Amino acid sequence: MTAVQQASRFDCVIFDCDGVLVDSEPIVLRLLNTMLNELGIEISLEESTRWFLGRAVREELHEIERRRGAPLPENWLSTWLARRNATLEAEVEAIPHVREAIGAIAATGVPICVASGADRIKVKLQLTRTGLVELFQRDAGEHIFSATEVERSKPAPDVYLLAARTMGVDPARCAVIEDSPAGITAGVAAGMTVFGYAARNDATMLRDAGAMTTFTDMRALPELLA
Repeated sequence: MTAVQQASRFDCVIFDCDGVLVDSEPIVLRLLNTMLNELGIEISLEESTRWFLGRAVREELHEIERRRGAPLPENWLSTWLARRNATLEAEVEAIPHVREAIGAIAATGVPICVASGADRIKVKLQLTRTGLVELFQRDAGEHIFSATEVERSKPAPDVYLLAARTMGVDPARCAVIEDSPAGITAGVAAGMTVFGYAARNDATMLRDAGAMTTFTDMRALPELLA
């Protein structure tokens, strides 16, 4: 039996966006570190990366204010979003070989979708910029889910449960492709099987968060799923 034929062990494959479909995290985390320092928070890139990897900035505003010791400027979040979007529009690229991996998975007939902890504007901007958005457009609709549509972002399981419910599949029959501990925590909490993409992040950290297995090359993913 071929890998393509075996892929039916899952009824849906759900991709995170940042760090899995698009190589956005170094871009965004570098800008965020700059803006935190502009607020007077003396924090290294390494520390801010550990803090925000896989997490939504809007859900960390109180902690930013606590570390700053003062309220944020009134327009800080909107300024962050504008600078983030402009930087991504100029710089973001697709993860190497992810288009081929998605194509091989889709060829098995298993439904695919995106479930991101980021806001929908960011997700659509990145997928459009990299030309990946068309891969998640089926039946006159988009199989794209984001933190905009749920109450809680990752590490809460909300966006993954929304994806499974909308796609009409049992969460236990879903595979999740994630690259951050927060995202893996969300997938596990949703009752899904999580595969950790460890090209940039420590594989042990991802396994400790609950990933069933890890990999570093998207070309390996179709067979891993099978």
